[in-house]
Amino acid sequence: MLHATIADQLIKVRARIKHASEKANRSATSVQLVAVSKTKPINDIAAAYAAGQRHFGENYVQEGVDKIQSLTHLKDIKWHFIGELQSNKTRPVAEHFTWVQSLDRLRIATRLNNQRPKHLPPLQVLIQLNIDNEPSKAGISLAELPEFVSAVNQLPQLELRGLMVIPMANPAPDKQAVSFRHCQQVFEDLQQQHARIDTLSLGMSNDLEAAIQYGSTMVRVGTDIFGTRT
Repeated sequence: MLHATIADQLIKVRARIKHASEKANRSATSVQLVAVSKTKPINDIAAAYAAGQRHFGENYVQEGVDKIQSLTHLKDIKWHFIGELQSNKTRPVAEHFTWVQSLDRLRIATRLNNQRPKHLPPLQVLIQLNIDNEPSKAGISLAELPEFVSAVNQLPQLELRGLMVIPMANPAPDKQAVSFRHCQQVFEDLQQQHARIDTLSLGMSNDLEAAIQYGSTMVRVGTDIFGTRT
């Protein structure tokens, strides 16, 4: 994809976010855009950065670390790890990323906490919630959430900011609304209990409008910025 096209696509995605926010009586600045750059070359990330994008999401540890190390001159980039994380890959994530959105096991959380360099700010983390109880999908169940939140809050090198949810793919609109409303309720309940909770990462290229309607504060968009993955 041409660099100018990436800038154009970002303009379109930001316009969608603005429109959806206004429709939901919210400020567009209340929704953070994370550009999902997995499998995309460094030049594409640099083009998005030049167009004002600062938050980028990576699914694969080594690919993400390679990009981070190649773009250290772009000081204000925020790197989000959004993929499934194995325990033997936690150290490079703890050392290089700003956010981890896919936290769903205490063992992983503990390793990230212990491996986060002390000179860096705490790692910003989101708990991945399996809101629809899909057997094939990562994330903790709603029943496990209170105990997991309490455990993560005891880890000083992690700062729990909220939830990341990937609802069921392509449901009927009424089922989607039920799922998204459930996400919103769980998030708002968590906010009432914990002062630092401020982030609901919900919504991607095909459903960001619905996500914003139901309180999402962060959307993860890849295809509609960078084109289809190679």
